[in-house]
Amino acid sequence: MKTYIYLLAICSLLSCKKDNKGEPTPQNVSPIDLTKIDNGNRVMMQTFYWDVEPRGEWWNTITPKLDDWKANGVDRIWLPPATKGASGGYSMGYDPSDYFDFGDYNQHGTTKTRFGSRNELENLINKAHEKGLQVIADIVINHCNGGGEEINPYKNNEKTETLFDKTHGNASEKFNRNYEHFHPNAIETSDEGGGFFLDLAHRVPYVQDWLWKKDESVAKYYKNTMKFDGWRFDYVKGFGAWVIKEWMKSVGGFAVGELWEGNPETLKNWVDASGISAFDFACYYAVEKALDSQNDMHHLMSDQHPMLRTLRPDKAVTFVGNHDVDDRNDVHPDNTIPKNKKLMAYAYILTHSGYPCIFYTDYENSTNKTKLQKLMLINRSLAAGEEKFHLASNTEYVASRLGKDKSPGLVLFLNNGNTPAERTITTHFKGKILIDYTGNSTERFATNNEGRVTLKVPANSYTIWSVGQ
Repeated sequence: MKTYIYLLAICSLLSCKKDNKGEPTPQNVSPIDLTKIDNGNRVMMQTFYWDVEPRGEWWNTITPKLDDWKANGVDRIWLPPATKGASGGYSMGYDPSDYFDFGDYNQHGTTKTRFGSRNELENLINKAHEKGLQVIADIVINHCNGGGEEINPYKNNEKTETLFDKTHGNASEKFNRNYEHFHPNAIETSDEGGGFFLDLAHRVPYVQDWLWKKDESVAKYYKNTMKFDGWRFDYVKGFGAWVIKEWMKSVGGFAVGELWEGNPETLKNWVDASGISAFDFACYYAVEKALDSQNDMHHLMSDQHPMLRTLRPDKAVTFVGNHDVDDRNDVHPDNTIPKNKKLMAYAYILTHSGYPCIFYTDYENSTNKTKLQKLMLINRSLAAGEEKFHLASNTEYVASRLGKDKSPGLVLFLNNGNTPAERTITTHFKGKILIDYTGNSTERFATNNEGRVTLKVPANSYTIWSVGQ
């Protein structure tokens, strides 16, 4: 009797209970302070959405947000195309006209770009650098828009809008262009990507000089004068990977290409040829199919559905939203991950390999912001080490990161079903108490000496488990 009372007192002192296997599950275990763990992971912030408002004030709008982004694990900010487009103050920059007009010249009906003035842009870049943030320029070198008409001998003397000079969409008078600098021309009819708008001819020496070779080229002006640190290359399907390679030889820096392609082998071959990273559209499509269009979480099994992040993890920029797939449903109607699935999607990319890119409107959203910040903290603390797949069903997905150095790793449990779920798995945590660091569950679960544990997750939600202290 005395022994029983003694054991009861010990159990009470430890605030513990017995689970159905007779193993103690202490309730006084505290979460680890994740801010004390830094596994080196960081994320990039896409700092814009399609048709940002207010027009002419965007650089000033995002400058005050830099401190918050930096504090939450952002190390690079991706800006929209910063120079004057053919649609002037309404342009998102993807219709480039004057590659050197950062809001300096009154052309196409405006002096400022849609995003602001040159001085405001330079202030943003300087502030970002002061805070240790790299600034990534969106580079659109496949095509041009907004030139003046001229007779084009390569198109049966038709009139084409291929004349770019002081009075025809190129007030800076740098990189003046005419029909010789687009396809077709004296050198070639088309390039690797075929025609698209006014398709720049990258094999023409004059074009190469102005894009990356000369001291006053676009690449060197952006780097040396405007102080950009890296590049997001738009529509890289439109030209050969050799163009990227030559650009990078000239100026270096971080770079990622928009190769809109769901085939992971094609993505892998392109990053190998170009030498830079690519957005992982294979991963994006897998997440979209898992959570929405096919409602089948088997698509997240990377051993059966490869992704760039599994083939070239150091070259994969993962994402679950951007200005095209979220904001332009008229152009890409079937590619969007629904808003109510976004946090589950972020839970996936922020716990798996790859370099995550956070979409501005997903982050600057009062409904999701705190939860997304938690996921970003988990990314830079717990998401380390080898990945281990546990199970998938139509509605559930469970996988681990096995930890590395001071990072203990994690277990991710996604539930795309309308009822709560639970699964029993064997983890790398042996004889430990597991806590959900997302805050979506307040329960604690004890693993046995082999690491076996039954974990739970609410309906249409996610939990991320790791050890307490």
